[in-house]
Amino acid sequence: MEVHIHKNPTDLSLALAGWITEYIESTLKDQERFTFTLTGGSSPKELYTLLASSPFRERIDWQRMHIFWGDERAVPFTDDRNNAKMTYATLIDKVPIPPEQVHRMRTELEPTQAAAEYEGLLHNYFDTEGPTFDLVLNGMGEDGHTLSLFPGQAVIHETQAWVKAYYLAAQEMYRITMTAPLVNRAGRVAFLTFGSAKAHALREVLKGPRNVDLYPSQIIQPASGALHWFVDEAAAAGL
Repeated sequence: MEVHIHKNPTDLSLALAGWITEYIESTLKDQERFTFTLTGGSSPKELYTLLASSPFRERIDWQRMHIFWGDERAVPFTDDRNNAKMTYATLIDKVPIPPEQVHRMRTELEPTQAAAEYEGLLHNYFDTEGPTFDLVLNGMGEDGHTLSLFPGQAVIHETQAWVKAYYLAAQEMYRITMTAPLVNRAGRVAFLTFGSAKAHALREVLKGPRNVDLYPSQIIQPASGALHWFVDEAAAAGL
């Protein structure tokens, strides 16, 4: 595991944009496509805006990119809470990526059906064993959750399914999420985390005793890939 600490969210997003771009460039020297799982929420908006702007936009071979989402709120694509909607607005609609290579979770379907469909799509890309995504970008909430793996939820311990849908009572909505076994087969996993409100959870996830039910981000540990945390000074204050 490697922790990258930067002064503020803007510096952090710029550094992560450069790191992602360099990784894409080097990976595409040896293979035909790059599989990239995105995260939602507000934290990556500045990062996505950077990736869609010069010089990163021109450096990335978008024709060879294949885009996925790690989790989604079961709300329509037109809903501002929809992770894919935000990403289209800040990134997807601004770069020349073939539409058929962008795979959002189809929240117009019933949640369990949407999860099953997404898992089926992923099986077209990846074998039941071996590596999955080239890069998974994750965020972390103030409660230590990542993806839609929230504290105390059974989905944290899922071992078979790649994608699960479940009702999150605290939010009064269904969530659809990739599971830890799938993400932990990625070549690289990068967390983007900033702000003083996340300092306690970050300290517990990285330095505290293992308790994945309380701090689900701890369960993301790539089996043979690399784990990177990109954080700002405020979030890293307790490290």
